[in-house]
Amino acid sequence: MTTMDHREIGITVELAQMELDADEMEILAKDLQEMLDYFAQMSQIDVEGIEPTTHSLQKTMRPREDHLRESNLADELVERAPETEGRLIVIPNVL
Repeated sequence: MTTMDHREIGITVELAQMELDADEMEILAKDLQEMLDYFAQMSQIDVEGIEPTTHSLQKTMRPREDHLRESNLADELVERAPETEGRLIVIPNVL
């Protein structure tokens, strides 16, 4: 079982630029110990022969075909703009 003593926790807290009082340090120490215990428990699991995964759900993506289609959306947007300059929409200065 791996443990972290209060000195190591203090160093970690300092590196994380945190400010904790004594009660918060005790809570952190307890939480860290629970995590370390869990990691130790996980390291005992036999994973021999199991392929690594990149995601918990191994679903394959079915890409759809690309279809070229004409659109006049840009023309409609330019036509609806209150002020244009050629095919550009003029907006007020913000600075």
